[in-house]
Amino acid sequence: MTRNREFPDRWPTSNGSSSGKFNGWQPNHSEPVTQPNVNYPDRGNPSTQPPQQSEKFGVGQPVPNSRLNTAQTTGRQAPSGKTTGVKNLLPRSWQFWSALVVLLFGSAGFASAMMLLRLPAVPNCRAVFWPTASASMRLSCAQVAANQETVPQLLKAIALVDALPEDHPLRPQVNQHIEEWSQVILEIGEAKFQAGQLNEALKIAKRIPSKSVAGAIVEKRVKRWQKIWSRAEGVYDQAEKQLRLSNWNLAFREAVRLTYVDNDYWATAKYNQLTDKIKMGREDSAKLDKAFELSRSGNIEKILAAIKKAKEITEQSYAYKEAQDLIKDSGNKLVEIAQNKLEQGKWSEVLEIAYKLPETIKVPELKSDLIDLAHALSRAESGTTWDLEEAIASAQKLGSERPLYKKGQQLISRWQREVEDVARLERARTYATSGLPSDLRLAVAEVEQIPRGNPRYQEARGEIRDWTRQIQLIEDRPFLERAAQLASYGSIDSLQAAVQEARKISRGRSLYQEAQSKINQWSRSIQQQEDQPYLDQARTLAIRGDLYAAVATAEQIKSGRALYNEAQSKVRSWKLELEGQQRLREAYQIAEAGTPQALRKAIRVARQVPTSTKSRSEARTVVNRWSYKILSIARSRSAYNLSESI
Repeated sequence: MTRNREFPDRWPTSNGSSSGKFNGWQPNHSEPVTQPNVNYPDRGNPSTQPPQQSEKFGVGQPVPNSRLNTAQTTGRQAPSGKTTGVKNLLPRSWQFWSALVVLLFGSAGFASAMMLLRLPAVPNCRAVFWPTASASMRLSCAQVAANQETVPQLLKAIALVDALPEDHPLRPQVNQHIEEWSQVILEIGEAKFQAGQLNEALKIAKRIPSKSVAGAIVEKRVKRWQKIWSRAEGVYDQAEKQLRLSNWNLAFREAVRLTYVDNDYWATAKYNQLTDKIKMGREDSAKLDKAFELSRSGNIEKILAAIKKAKEITEQSYAYKEAQDLIKDSGNKLVEIAQNKLEQGKWSEVLEIAYKLPETIKVPELKSDLIDLAHALSRAESGTTWDLEEAIASAQKLGSERPLYKKGQQLISRWQREVEDVARLERARTYATSGLPSDLRLAVAEVEQIPRGNPRYQEARGEIRDWTRQIQLIEDRPFLERAAQLASYGSIDSLQAAVQEARKISRGRSLYQEAQSKINQWSRSIQQQEDQPYLDQARTLAIRGDLYAAVATAEQIKSGRALYNEAQSKVRSWKLELEGQQRLREAYQIAEAGTPQALRKAIRVARQVPTSTKSRSEARTVVNRWSYKILSIARSRSAYNLSESI
């Protein structure tokens, strides 16, 4: 912490020494330095012993004149005899010299450590008048400030020493300290950067003087931060884009890329934030899909359930806007359904919808109008003139400023027309009470005046259908009764007469379907009587064995006739029998050769006889017989040709 520093007046001086002798003292290289001649007295005389090695002089303490005098040289050589005497006095034991060397080196090491560990006195930097302060004082106080390792104190330290001119002798040391302290400031900024506080980190870095020696380092570090941050923002934006498109896997892939960013904030906090958003997005997407599925139906309960599910999506979700649109659309759909129910006169369902409308429909008057019109519909449901007029009066209370004013006017117009229709229906029903065809026609003519689109039009059409049916029944029933009477005789002529009588009932008449059913029944009886002889004759021929004649006779019954299916069934069975007989004859002809090869071929043909024919039993018998015959031939040949018999 204190390397390469110089402090003025570091060591105190004593009164006995001259000032400046040791303070900043440098040896004068112009003067020759010689080793002083020291005469060591006899070792046996204690009074003449040389000074001990333990005698020390404190740093900065005055040196005794006797030592200084001995350090001075006269320039003369000591007598050689005395030198020889000194050498003789020195001990020659190697143990002594080893101990002396260890002691000297140990003392020197201990003294050096004490000097290194001894800290200089901390200057009173608050009392310094900086315009006149020395460079050493600035450096010392800057170090004190920098030791606190806070941004303001580090900047203060830099400012103190950076004020020195570029040509100052301490400038290299100052530049080194500025670079070190700038690195410490940048590390503090790095911590802010890693914590996600980019602006704070940039502010800290920009406070370092750009003209200082650390300017390039600061610029490089700032560019690195901005590059990392920009890259992380790009990855995050891409992930959010995929989230908006509901591409969960791609969004997660982008989120994983954040973990490779050289920033703890983006690699942890923002990564966790993204994964939480992806999880929420998946869940909200499933909710929204279910809500959309429910809202597509025309069922009121399902639409209400869709609104409820969409409300579960919070504002933090990417699906929030879509959910709000769904709620709005579903609410509008409920209102539309309610208005359609008004048109259909289903007032109870209108009331049900009105009371269940969600709060998202921010029109309280709309709910009130639906309820009022539903009650008016309930009054008009009875269909009497009195109730219709009451419903009209109730709907007329809706002013022109109300949301459903136009719908109310439509209902009023409809009920007014319905009042007229009710009067016509009541007159027509009065006519129809007699049940006479003439009165029924009068009733039909009356209600036919109700035009299409009027409220009671469908009711009028129903009455017309009923009265027209009554007229047709009265007019056509005699034809059907006479036809049934003719058919009761059972002969072909009487049945044909019955058919002709029933055909007088034309298509579209009330008894037309019943007449057609009778006609089909009687026509079938006629065909059975006409075709039965052919079928009986064919059966007789088949019993006699003349299957070809039986087939030809049965095929005279044409398609569409009553006995056609039965005749075709017999024809198929007889043809199978003929086929079986043909196969059996072919097998007999082949087997006449008597060779093993011919017998094997005859067996194959005989096995083609259909199983449902009478010839199948005979075919099984001859196959067994021919098989034994082949075995007999093989045995007879085995006596002279075994391989051929096999």
